[in-house]
Amino acid sequence: MELRIFTEPQQGATYDDLLRVARTAEDAGYDAFFRSDHYLAMGDGDGLPGPTDAWTTLAGLARETSRIRLGTLMTAATFRHPGPLAITVAQVDQMSGGRVEFGFGTGWFEAEHSAYGIPFPPVGERFDRYAEQLEVITGLWAAEGPYSFEGEHHRLVDAPALPKPVQSPLPVLIGGVGAKRTPALAARFATEFNLPFQGHDVANRQFTRVVEACVEIGRDPAEVIRSAALVLCVGRDDAEVARRAAAIGREVDELRANGIAGTPAEAVERLSEWREKTGVDRVYLQVLDLADLDHVELVAAEVAPALA
Repeated sequence: MELRIFTEPQQGATYDDLLRVARTAEDAGYDAFFRSDHYLAMGDGDGLPGPTDAWTTLAGLARETSRIRLGTLMTAATFRHPGPLAITVAQVDQMSGGRVEFGFGTGWFEAEHSAYGIPFPPVGERFDRYAEQLEVITGLWAAEGPYSFEGEHHRLVDAPALPKPVQSPLPVLIGGVGAKRTPALAARFATEFNLPFQGHDVANRQFTRVVEACVEIGRDPAEVIRSAALVLCVGRDDAEVARRAAAIGREVDELRANGIAGTPAEAVERLSEWREKTGVDRVYLQVLDLADLDHVELVAAEVAPALA
């Protein structure tokens, strides 16, 4: 099982904070460092010192790390036009030497759209736009010459379809619990399907839908990697677990029920259970206290080896 670090910098982090976590994760042996794509803090936090842009961050990290893979859970389709976004992601992949993974979703947090003047269409239109954008972005990366597209929401005429990513194909992650359109789009476009912050039953139901959607279009379902995202709160003893839970404003019992929490042995047991019950190949560990680098190192030292 691969363990990846996943951060939520809109809750309050600078680029330097993220760089420290990414370098710590790389040195500790994690497979990847991912971040969210949000511009507004959620919950009671003030979000200070303010948001950072996902792809600006990853461009910087591409030059300041050397091995760890870099990506988003999930880039919001509402934030950027697909043509320029394809250029951005391809360029960051080049800057990283081919280490980028493109997590892409519809966009869902209405308040941040209002705060920054970003249009937020109804959910049906957002999915329509999202489907077109997946086709445009992957089409631009794959095209051998000029690329054109005629859709209801997007129109491209003789785009040079440059630059190209280093990776071909560049990994695309799709996720969520939508019952019909999400699995269908995953079957067409996804390298990996991610279930964020759900239980085993929901995960299995959605993974089954993705399998069925793959079979329907003649794709081998084994080509789609299964992954989950779960909050992390691990300590050497109960006191350390309680301290880490308090630091992120959560209750220990709730974290044990819904995330990866407890001692390293408990974390190994919980992750093994996820692998056994759902077949996940990767888990994104949501690290909310970005100043606690010892947390990242502890899990790498005492949890990851037991899952190798």
